[in-house]
Amino acid sequence: MPFRDITGHERPIGILQAALRNQRLAHAYLFHGDTGIGKHLTATRLVQTLYCERPPASGDPDSCGSCRACQQVAARTHPDYTVIEPDPELATPQIKIEQVRDIEQQFVYRPLMGERKVCLIDRADCMTIGAANALLKTLEEPPGHGLFILITGRPHALPITIRSRCQSLRFTAPARTQVEAALILTREIPPADARFLAVLADGRIGEALAMDLAEARARQEECLTLVDPATLTSTPALLSAAESLAKADRGAEILAWLARWIRDLVLVSVGGDQDQLLHLDRLTALQQYAGRADVGMLLDLLRDIERTEQQATRHLNLHMALETSLLRLREALGLAPAGAAA
Repeated sequence: MPFRDITGHERPIGILQAALRNQRLAHAYLFHGDTGIGKHLTATRLVQTLYCERPPASGDPDSCGSCRACQQVAARTHPDYTVIEPDPELATPQIKIEQVRDIEQQFVYRPLMGERKVCLIDRADCMTIGAANALLKTLEEPPGHGLFILITGRPHALPITIRSRCQSLRFTAPARTQVEAALILTREIPPADARFLAVLADGRIGEALAMDLAEARARQEECLTLVDPATLTSTPALLSAAESLAKADRGAEILAWLARWIRDLVLVSVGGDQDQLLHLDRLTALQQYAGRADVGMLLDLLRDIERTEQQATRHLNLHMALETSLLRLREALGLAPAGAAA
């Protein structure tokens, strides 16, 4: 997949192509933006363009995507291309100083096949202090044949000394319609399903492309069952569902789905843009709920769920949070528990 086939990111790609065309590539780039929106893919296409054996004869600099060099880059087997990532064996993801020092040793030597050696550092914010300091020494005196591409969703977690020695390119999520079109084209799914995945992924195209549609729809149905009056008004059913989900270590996942449903409900209640709804196919049900919902209570609940998502790590906390959230949702919707006096 060459540059021309990437969805969105016209500005950063245009900057890179102009640098390639004028032979003015920086020695180091910092690609930053939300996770799953195309930073890594764009970096890979840049490297393929540098090494491509059959580049387009006309137009902007690009790769063919299919020659031996392009395939080697995609498979991470090109001899002049190295990817550094956090060690997956560690409980806390880290890029260690040894990984950076290995690159320093490799960059001493000239490229074997191309004009440049390229090092891509994914999740660069996971570098230890020692690793960042080691990289800084290389960036301060970069080899003429070297190119470093740092990728992160948290640029401010990197030392300013690192950031200042990289050309920064910010990536933003493509328009949702672009993500939908890409999903329809690449996955050959109906427009309604493409829209559902695009909204669920908040425009992060990499995440949308990787999502299991059947699983996502199953999770949606599970959430809708939880917020159904038959569940909410039955305290035993409500508590049993919360306990079962927490024991299955799915409390955080369900809270996230619950938050999305509450956002949709608030949006409908205040007359917001319905095109932003995740559960657009359940608009009638949302409108029925909105007729009796207390928006202030829903907003308070939504804030508390979001706070729990950020802070809670223990199963007990998530279990209690899920129980409490469902009970508070019942109250916000004006639903009386089964058997309560009228």
